[in-house]
Amino acid sequence: MSLSRARVFAELNAVRPPDQPSPVLGRAVVVGGSVAGLLAARVLSDYADSVVIIDRDDPQGCGARPGVPQGTQLHALLPGGFLQLERLFPGFRDAAVARGAVEAPPAARRNYLDGRLRVVVPDDADSLAGSRPLLEGLIRQQVLRLPNVKTVTARATGLVFDDTVVTGVRCDVGGSPGVECGDLVVDAMGRSSRLSAWLEQAGWDRPVTRRMTVHLNYATALFRRPAEAEAATVALALHTPKMSSDVAGAAFFAIEDGRWMAMMAGYGDHRPGSTAEDFVRRLREQFPPEFGEVAGQQMLGDVQTYHHADSRRRDFHALRRFPGGLVSVGDAVASFNPVYGQGMTAAALHAACLSTYLRTRPDLTAPAHEYLALQKVVVDAAWSTSTSADLGLPHVDGPYPRGYRITSWASRQIIAATVTDVAIARRFNQVVSMREHPLTLARPGVLVGALRANRRAR
Repeated sequence: MSLSRARVFAELNAVRPPDQPSPVLGRAVVVGGSVAGLLAARVLSDYADSVVIIDRDDPQGCGARPGVPQGTQLHALLPGGFLQLERLFPGFRDAAVARGAVEAPPAARRNYLDGRLRVVVPDDADSLAGSRPLLEGLIRQQVLRLPNVKTVTARATGLVFDDTVVTGVRCDVGGSPGVECGDLVVDAMGRSSRLSAWLEQAGWDRPVTRRMTVHLNYATALFRRPAEAEAATVALALHTPKMSSDVAGAAFFAIEDGRWMAMMAGYGDHRPGSTAEDFVRRLREQFPPEFGEVAGQQMLGDVQTYHHADSRRRDFHALRRFPGGLVSVGDAVASFNPVYGQGMTAAALHAACLSTYLRTRPDLTAPAHEYLALQKVVVDAAWSTSTSADLGLPHVDGPYPRGYRITSWASRQIIAATVTDVAIARRFNQVVSMREHPLTLARPGVLVGALRANRRAR
């Protein structure tokens, strides 16, 4: 079973758009125009005659959008997500760089654990650094260029059913009720998705919602980036609980318009960096010197804060009864502790699930069990990676999965080995960048290699 999940994950990472459009449905409706909804619309454009995106925000708006309150915070586009975007939008890298995004090859990325620089890992996977508005705006521009995709600025208010099949979405357009009909409806409403309530109102079961309370406090600030700056494009420094620090970690990215975007995070009652003075002081005193160099530049604007209460997932796959003509993507299904940067990459993999499902020319009037099974592999992988790390935090008190003590010990050994062992670090990076399934770290050879590396290090 474990090999099967790892294989499915690998196959999803290799999904490419079809060479030619292959329509299997007439009209698709996507509710929500953030990254997950846009990527779903891109996939649907290959399989539907037409696609409509319903979104409350003006699609022509630029900058941080009201529907994405975390848009002002630092966002990571993991190498796995970057590869998916380049497949969906050939030339995405060049277009992003032309807008000011900064290329982040492996040699330009720094990773610290408790102040120690991890080994430089040979890797052929590049990434991009840029603000969320830049990356999301480019994705939106590429999607809206597609001839069979359009947007409607409206607020979705419910679903339309024909017996056991969803046939459309009710919406409020400027105060007037309306309906957008479709052969397939995609819920991309994010963490605050109302789909569970809509299903219950229509006589269906609500999915079980699982939560892990983390109470993460984010603070992000922008600094001027000198033209001669030679520091890393991307730097990440994490503190393990043994550091007894009220700062869980910090990061900085080079982004567009000659700026550094720096982030600091703490848990529970710890809100490090909520003021400009505190932000600069902590970057200088509690992190490696290159963080202090960033903090020594001119701060641009105010510190922006954000609170993430919990990670959550809605187990649609476990419902015995589920209507046809309906699927969910992105944070509407599962959202994770943002420290791990999984959001956009998970959304891209959900789009790969949708593409794989539609290639089979399914009966859309039947429940999308095949799609839900594929998506569960992605959600389980991201959930296990983020929550296993969160369970190591002093203030997090379960729920603990079966065998947690053993898996936690093994994880600590592997993470410690990434500081000194290239092979272990390469394997670990493949998993955290969502290019390989976490179960690939559970192979005996990986753990034995980690134990040997840690013995050498001691």
